[in-house]
Amino acid sequence: MLKVGIVGASGYTGAELARILCNHPEVELTVATSRQYAGKPLSHVFPSLQGRVDILCEDLQVEALVDRADFFFTAVPHQTAMDIVPQLIAAGKKVVDLSADFRIHDAQVYEQWYQAHSAKDLLASAVYGLPELHRDAICKSQLVANPGCYPTSVILGLAPLLKSGLVDPETIIIDSKSGVSGAGRAAQTGALFCEVADGFKAYKVGEHRHTPEIEQELGGLCGKPVTVSFTPHLVPMSRGILSTIYAKAVKPLSGLSELYQDYYRDEEFVRVCPTGQYPATQYIRGSNYCDIGTKFDPRTGRVIILSAIDNVVKGASGQAVQNMNLMCGFPENTGLRIVPLFP
Repeated sequence: MLKVGIVGASGYTGAELARILCNHPEVELTVATSRQYAGKPLSHVFPSLQGRVDILCEDLQVEALVDRADFFFTAVPHQTAMDIVPQLIAAGKKVVDLSADFRIHDAQVYEQWYQAHSAKDLLASAVYGLPELHRDAICKSQLVANPGCYPTSVILGLAPLLKSGLVDPETIIIDSKSGVSGAGRAAQTGALFCEVADGFKAYKVGEHRHTPEIEQELGGLCGKPVTVSFTPHLVPMSRGILSTIYAKAVKPLSGLSELYQDYYRDEEFVRVCPTGQYPATQYIRGSNYCDIGTKFDPRTGRVIILSAIDNVVKGASGQAVQNMNLMCGFPENTGLRIVPLFP
């Protein structure tokens, strides 16, 4: 039985990790940290876990906790992670980090978008944890950087077209909409009910920190630097992301659904919609699936890709468990074959 710890268990991603792991037959949750709720059961923080996850939350003291788990998820904000992860790696533990601190390979790019990086020596060995693209490297890695939610939806949506050279990478426009859980659990004015209900707004226009992550991975797919226009939006729902992506086709295209079905034929967690059908967030809610639909518009010569994920599952904790499974030699789908909730 693999002993697992969650560092930062009192956020939405921590709660989702606990929910998934309590149904995982190969793991035991032995550590859950939360400074705010130290000494209280995690099921007190999240009553949904009552009777299933009654572990006590503890204050974070790496030296006192490191010997009580073999594998750690660090579900803490960026900058905080780069202080904790090196200690876990030095102790020989395997880690999936859910912050942005190890996603960007180039330290200078990271520092342009975030802040100074204090663990640059780990960047070269950290693997970007999108299994559909980097499965072999993930299996061999000690440190996996779990992708962001928006990038997961976008990269999976564009991968088949960029890999086959069927769209011009200089023409990519990304319009993404997310539920409010993407803002995290900490109190923020912009995420209050009265600020979000009955509204629909864009935010961080042209400056969202997921942009360099998207560009890094898309550039890797097509073999040259990529610059995208990315605009995220906040919609009044708790969870889910729908990304609508536009790119100029290099020639008139047909058979897009077949192209995507062939590309993802061995990927259990990517579901390609039949021609004429498109994904919606209510059909992936609570699951680790990414649903993708496509359309070629002959009038404009553009391909339109629609990609839907649950931002807390495939966009965060579910994908983190998927990476853990690969890193530890478990079947990749273990604990993750959750049918979406509907309605």
